[in-house]
Amino acid sequence: MTPSFRNIATALVAVAAVGLFPASASAQSDQQKLVNAAEVTLQNFLRDPEMTWLQQNLHRAKGVLIAPEIVKAGFIFGGSGGRAVLLAKEGGKWRGPAFYTMATGSVGFQAGVSVSESITLVMSEKALNSMLSANFKMGADASVAAGPVGAGAKSDVVADMIAFTRAKGVYGGINLDGTLVNLSDDWNKAFYGKPVLPPDILIKGTVSNKNANKLLAAVAKATGGK
Repeated sequence: MTPSFRNIATALVAVAAVGLFPASASAQSDQQKLVNAAEVTLQNFLRDPEMTWLQQNLHRAKGVLIAPEIVKAGFIFGGSGGRAVLLAKEGGKWRGPAFYTMATGSVGFQAGVSVSESITLVMSEKALNSMLSANFKMGADASVAAGPVGAGAKSDVVADMIAFTRAKGVYGGINLDGTLVNLSDDWNKAFYGKPVLPPDILIKGTVSNKNANKLLAAVAKATGGK
């Protein structure tokens, strides 16, 4: 029987979660672990000499979607999946995070498993507004392009979203075009202590969690903002 895209996506997100949130005696929540991992991923990109375009253009972004671990698995029916946090800049101030899952499916011969970390710059109001909904599809609801990579990379790339990945395995990276991004209501509720929507977190700023301050401070410092 051919596995459904939903089943593949769910399995891949689960695999990513096992790697990112290993069993531990720590009382730290999975949401906090993801926030901490997102800050590490951001620093990895900011230090990477191949990511100069991202470093020089991060200040132009209206939002930043950070996925510390995207697992890509093959064997005929493949795909990639993981969890991500979204930060948004409103009135010159960075807010968030809002929690999401990311998943994409593919059919064709593949082999092996690889892990990547990803940062997607949200460059337009159209893209940011799309991400405030319960789910959206990269490349459909908002255009997405692969970001320029390489020391001294220069490009006039124009897209609603510009995605960068750092591969840790056998694949040369992950194409995020066609990726489904779904809101994690349960993770947002767990982190903020009550049911909340993305506009409450990212636009209105009616909820916040001090445990995200380090991540917010890191992106603010990198963009020269607050």
